[in-house]
Amino acid sequence: MNNNPIRYAINHIREDVFLGINIAFHSRLTSLFLWILITLVVTVLLVTQFSARQPATVALDVGISVIRITLPLLSILLIQALISNELDRKLYLNSFTYPRPRVYWLLGRVFAIILIGIGLLTVMGLVLALLSLYAGGTYEQATPISLGIPYITTLAFTAADLLVVVSIGSLFAVTASTPSFVLIGTMGFVVIARSYTPIIELLRSNPYVVSSFSDPHLYQDSLGMLAFILPDLGRLDIRMLALYDKPAFLPEDWVILIVATIAYAVALLSISTWVLNKREFN
Repeated sequence: MNNNPIRYAINHIREDVFLGINIAFHSRLTSLFLWILITLVVTVLLVTQFSARQPATVALDVGISVIRITLPLLSILLIQALISNELDRKLYLNSFTYPRPRVYWLLGRVFAIILIGIGLLTVMGLVLALLSLYAGGTYEQATPISLGIPYITTLAFTAADLLVVVSIGSLFAVTASTPSFVLIGTMGFVVIARSYTPIIELLRSNPYVVSSFSDPHLYQDSLGMLAFILPDLGRLDIRMLALYDKPAFLPEDWVILIVATIAYAVALLSISTWVLNKREFN
């Protein structure tokens, strides 16, 4: 019997984290990391050449959009490779034979995905910062960008968004019968969680946008119900803080927003571990 269960759990989870990272970097996803960076560089350089806006602002704005699109997609593909495929191909017959709880296996894979995602986010953030400086050159902008604390804060909020994406993807991975549902379900979740708040704000300013096919107030109330079951990922996009270096763009309740986002991710992971423990494998 182990006299230190915490150390026992940490050691086993750490082993699964290293194993997950090793599997990820020996899979076909390795080339995808490079393609994502190439996409970021090419996209940013192209838009700065053909945009009439301030070049550094355009570079940073479009670059953050590329990060927020590609990072969730990469995370979902990692979930498919490290969790869904193992369950679908019954490789768990080997993983679950060790005398340890299933939760260690799941948390190890989830933490591996999060570490890879944060690592890529860091690299993409550094590359984007260099591209923005290059695009700005000697051009004096009326509203210069900020690549200091505001930019780091923007990336930190993006990392919080990533935690939720990985958590919901992991839940779909342990409950879905087909790996393809993980991609469809998680991307659908991300689109809805990022867009329902702007739609509600649009209906408040112009409630008759949907009047031709629905009651505007009923439609707005229906969308408002989503706030009780989905996190507001749209508010985690605070790029305006880095684009214009004005603290007013940081939400006043940003501490509550971050804590609520992390708590939501932890709750989803807790449900995932419960489902995995209750699931019967044949």
